[in-house]
Amino acid sequence: MAIRLRKIVSIFVLNQMFNSNLIMTKHWAGHNLRFNSSTSILSKKLVMKEFGDPIKVVSLEEEILELPKTNEVCIKMLLASVNPADINTIQGVYPIKPDLPAVPGSEGIGEVVAVGPNVKHLNAGDKVIPNVEAAGTWRSHALYKEEHLLKVPNDIDIISLSGIMVNPSTAYRMLKDFVNLKPGDAIIQNGANSAAGQNIIQLCKAWNISTLNIVRNRPNINDLKMYLENLGATHVITEEELRTSNVGKTLKAKLALNCVGGKNALNVLRLLDHGGTMVTYGGMSRDPVTIPTSSLIFKDIKVKGFWMTRWHGENRNSSKQSEMFEDLFNLMRKGDLRPPVYRFVKLKDYREAIMNTMNVQGFTNAKYVINFSI
Repeated sequence: MAIRLRKIVSIFVLNQMFNSNLIMTKHWAGHNLRFNSSTSILSKKLVMKEFGDPIKVVSLEEEILELPKTNEVCIKMLLASVNPADINTIQGVYPIKPDLPAVPGSEGIGEVVAVGPNVKHLNAGDKVIPNVEAAGTWRSHALYKEEHLLKVPNDIDIISLSGIMVNPSTAYRMLKDFVNLKPGDAIIQNGANSAAGQNIIQLCKAWNISTLNIVRNRPNINDLKMYLENLGATHVITEEELRTSNVGKTLKAKLALNCVGGKNALNVLRLLDHGGTMVTYGGMSRDPVTIPTSSLIFKDIKVKGFWMTRWHGENRNSSKQSEMFEDLFNLMRKGDLRPPVYRFVKLKDYREAIMNTMNVQGFTNAKYVINFSI
């Protein structure tokens, strides 16, 4: 009853503010919201009106948001990730093509600032993440239906929570859904310095699974190896070292995780134990995955693909999705699952984040995040 009363009071106060004849700035729920006389919030957003070069087709615009209606929730975005899939969506090469014009951004975290009269489970001040396809998180404020938002704990840092929909979830599902891994088992992965790769390393460490992690050679390779080993990597080797190392042959990996493709994927597949499974979830090299006939016939190797967006679409708001998030929340609380190296950018500096995320050289392990508070 007390919660419902607070919600009614919040709606009443907001209506009074929105019905003012003046443009004003009101400090409410810890944020500065600008309202005008037409019951609205001034929001800034990145918009794409056509598919193409992200540097050219994305622009910064302002938008007027109306007061939330019925089951709508207005949130102020706090952080929004910039992922390779977002870049591919803007380019028009991703399987999901939103109706244009569209706001890019597939994940992030926000704070509830206003709720519609029929909203039952969310209140001003709650931290939430969008749980919907094509979430459009690259904007300062947004309206979502209540069922498209997931309330998240307040005792976990927001940078970890802001990226939970993509990379931690991808790592979790690939380790859970294809092979029955047990403590003491081993996996092999390429692209180990990627955001997903870093999550894979940490989950395997928490579950006592050995990892062979392959990365591209670079001038600071020893620093990268040390960084990944500190995350929990069992072995870290370069593609060149893989050709002469015996560690892969003795590991007897049951699962291989491929985000590179081409010859790299072939080398990873050859190190799988009899009856092993290779899961492809990316193709950074843009080269096709080639499978030797002998691997299929004589080693009974299985080859699968995984797409996190499809999994969320098939399991949204299910008990399976909730259980996964609870497991990830608990690992984050214990410090067993930390975010990858990240760099904050202002919304107005979005081109920096886009250009660096488009980098296909494979030498960066920094994830770009739009911070709406700087």
